Amino acid sequence: MAAATPLSSLRIAVIHGGPSAEAEVSRVSAAGVAAALVKKGHDVTRFELDEALPGKLVHAKPELVFPVVHGTVGEDGCLQGVLELLRLPYVGAGVLASALANDKVQAKVCFRAAGLPVADELVLRRDGSIEMLAERAFGLSASLVVKPATQGSGLGVTLLPDLESARDERLRAALDAAFALDEAVLVERFHRGREITCGVLHLHGEAPRALPPTEIRARAADWYDFQSRYGKGGSEHLCPAPLGPLTTARVQEVALGAHRALGVRDLSRCDFVVNDTEVILLEVNTIPGMTPTSLFPEAAGVAGTSFEDLCDALARSALARGVRRVNAAAPFPT
Repeated sequence: MAAATPLSSLRIAVIHGGPSAEAEVSRVSAAGVAAALVKKGHDVTRFELDEALPGKLVHAKPELVFPVVHGTVGEDGCLQGVLELLRLPYVGAGVLASALANDKVQAKVCFRAAGLPVADELVLRRDGSIEMLAERAFGLSASLVVKPATQGSGLGVTLLPDLESARDERLRAALDAAFALDEAVLVERFHRGREITCGVLHLHGEAPRALPPTEIRARAADWYDFQSRYGKGGSEHLCPAPLGPLTTARVQEVALGAHRALGVRDLSRCDFVVNDTEVILLEVNTIPGMTPTSLFPEAAGVAGTSFEDLCDALARSALARGVRRVNAAAPFPT
């Protein structure tokens, strides 16, 4: 029997950082991805997401790009648009899917259209006094979650399960904190339950498959906030989540539905609140944390794919997909 042909080494640009509150998180994830790709034999160069990036990529001529960025410009379709213009294959969601997932308001429009279970919400903008906005928010429910519309990593999010009135100072403080990070604020009805996340792996030419769900038990706070996510010992991850077969199947079904509803490719991670009676979809992350101990790689490992093999498979998926087809310009009528 002939020996298998070894897979070729690739020139890969890993993108990190950027003008985002999550830039440092991105750099940590990117270091992990770059190290994993080097272990698989690839030629890897890391680039900062800044105004000089397009020129650096043109000069470096990578075979593909592996974005490991979070938040503004990197995860919202802007970087993806630049890569489309440069005709470079890249890992992850395209322009539209990135933009939709990054905007929690627009993502929920897609989720509802697909019949997925989401919390009731209200979208607020700075079109009145904070007192008036608080009145509108309290009109939705006395149990609320307040979050910026386009931020990640739990930044600017406040849980308010027991408000006494619209004049509760905690509500006004929550709105101020969210508006400090975004022009639009999403106010949702609070659902009490377990924090669950579920990844979807969707390599080119294959059907998407849901990874084993993970239960997140925060230790640094009452919920999975920024410190719980990234602080040492801030949380405990149980994968597979102890949910029972029917609930596990439902979480995976909704994760796949959300992935498809937004048109994501390669990978995504969906966050949920799950209790005895309901599974509530919160949001989709198109570039989830990618350190070896992050939630998505952990679940992939439980499913039998090591971190190094995961990063390699994602890179090769992007290369196999190539760049988006463009059509020749139609001649202008004479």
